Amino acid sequence: MEIIIGREKKSRRAYGIDEIALVPGMRTLDPSLADASTTIGGIQRKIPIIASAMDGVVDTKMAVLLSELGSMGVINLEGIQTRYENPEPILDRIASVGKSEFVGLMQELYSEPVKAELITHRITEVKKQGGIAAVSLTPAGAAKFGSVVAEAGADIVFIQATVVSTNHLSPESISPLDLADFCEKMPMPVILGNCVTYEVTLNLMKAGAAGVLVGIGPGAACTSRGVLGVGVPQATAVADCVAARDDFEKETGKYIPVIADGGIITGGDICKCIACGADAVMIGSPIARAAEAPGRGFHWGMATPSPVLPRGTRINVGTTGTIKEILTGPARLDDGTHNLLGALQTSMGTLGAKNLKQMQEVEVVIAPSLLTEGKVYQKAQQLGMGK
Repeated sequence: MEIIIGREKKSRRAYGIDEIALVPGMRTLDPSLADASTTIGGIQRKIPIIASAMDGVVDTKMAVLLSELGSMGVINLEGIQTRYENPEPILDRIASVGKSEFVGLMQELYSEPVKAELITHRITEVKKQGGIAAVSLTPAGAAKFGSVVAEAGADIVFIQATVVSTNHLSPESISPLDLADFCEKMPMPVILGNCVTYEVTLNLMKAGAAGVLVGIGPGAACTSRGVLGVGVPQATAVADCVAARDDFEKETGKYIPVIADGGIITGGDICKCIACGADAVMIGSPIARAAEAPGRGFHWGMATPSPVLPRGTRINVGTTGTIKEILTGPARLDDGTHNLLGALQTSMGTLGAKNLKQMQEVEVVIAPSLLTEGKVYQKAQQLGMGK
């Protein structure tokens, strides 16, 4: 429905994950029969969860652990892991500094150049241990280090920025990354993002994306929406981009997965993103809470250390359990942040969805009271959904 903001400015309503609910249908099934597997870039995973390419979330050890559990973790190739041969003391400094010193410290630490040999080393490190070598670069980083990544033999590459499009204007002195050319030349699948609109999603798929990341600013540690005023609430963003995926499949016969990236904390959030049409989700802060995460209980965004305009902060997420407990249980918490796969399968059973395709087709309603209705005692006592 069209909304008039002013005489010449029209708009429409957009919805976030917290504003929608999923409606049970005519049947139910045992959660053990629910198949939550997905395929991204030709790589099949039994858990449709990808750990974000953030320095407090994924290092080589975590990437291997996630691979073993049936998930996937993406290493930030322009982060601490590729700037320092031994990142441990650097991560210790980030975890120990006070709030007022944090931004300056991050800008100092991330001014250390990215080293090509460390890119090769991290990719090799993961592959030697049998893990999936999933890595992330910005468009500028991809232009500079794409050949290094290709030679090192990464399994899948994510090209990520706050917003990525095929129509990018640069100063005359800078040659922008040709996304279509990059996708064609790389010997492995390339995932492109982030975006929030039908048109950009369609263009990225036409450029050769093996998957598209959806989400601008909803991440727990991201401040882009406050700093830039840019973004679309995630439920609407995912649904719009999924429409492009479906139209692209009708036109070409190629099915390109859509990955909801950001703003996803609980099992219910994952379920709602998939019900809006996503084929997988990318999450950061829930994984940063794992005992094995490199962030020491802290989480920060990829744009946090910007030397010009930081668009992220460091949040204390704590350590609540092992990565296995967080992904596959058993849950030790009552707030939906443990056993994320179990939550998804149980929701699928309740909704009668045998697989993700059926989960994408369940009824969705607008329900702004979903998380507060009847939860007075939980909120007052800070239990379960009231935390």
